[in-house]
Amino acid sequence: MSAVLCALVAGAVIGLALGALGGGGSVLAVPALIYLLGFTPVAATTASLVVVGVTSATALSAHARDGHVRWRTGLLFAAAGIVPAMLGGALAGHLPANALTAAFALVAGAAAVRMLRPRPVTDSVVPVRPGRAAAAGAGLGSVTGVLGVGGGFLAVPALVSVLGMRMRDAVGTSLLVISVNSLAALVMRAGTADGLDWARIAPFAGAAILGAWDGRRLAAKLSGGALQRAFALVLLAVAVFMMIDAVL
Repeated sequence: MSAVLCALVAGAVIGLALGALGGGGSVLAVPALIYLLGFTPVAATTASLVVVGVTSATALSAHARDGHVRWRTGLLFAAAGIVPAMLGGALAGHLPANALTAAFALVAGAAAVRMLRPRPVTDSVVPVRPGRAAAAGAGLGSVTGVLGVGGGFLAVPALVSVLGMRMRDAVGTSLLVISVNSLAALVMRAGTADGLDWARIAPFAGAAILGAWDGRRLAAKLSGGALQRAFALVLLAVAVFMMIDAVL
């Protein structure tokens, strides 16, 4: 299979996951770039930021049209993560490949376990604690900067539990936070972005954007819980494989 075809297939699958689950699908971008397209871990995390940033910004416009983006709150939350995202982006280029792969595997495994655990869906509003909000925003920015993942699987729960957003608003606002953090991390990786294979990244990102729209339609036809469990199991398997690869 050609590199471009691999990029199209991988991007479409990740886009489907993003659209169907509303977050977490981008965590598969890094392993796809490493094991299917032959990127190094550092290059994969940088390329993932491009894919995640473009896909999130595109999806953000649709959620904004529906009125489900809390701009002021989202920007304040994102502001706390800008500096950590930039520092994380700079740090990633100096980490050994095995350490970066192992760290990503741990985060992916934690995301999978979180998705497998049932949690109540609530629209109740909780008081906002500025300290917790800043800490959550900084933590998400750090993860985005170092590992090149959007962090939707972390952002949505944080926006609901820490900032008291309703679920639909949290999903839309998380895309704003992810877009800002991805851009901040990319700023610090500007030097490494010059050597990326854009001939493979462009079709990957394009397929992810188109796949996200199909994923939204898929979610309307299938059980959300079943989709999430299936994705979580795949993600857990990928995390185990990456950890073994990093250790051996």
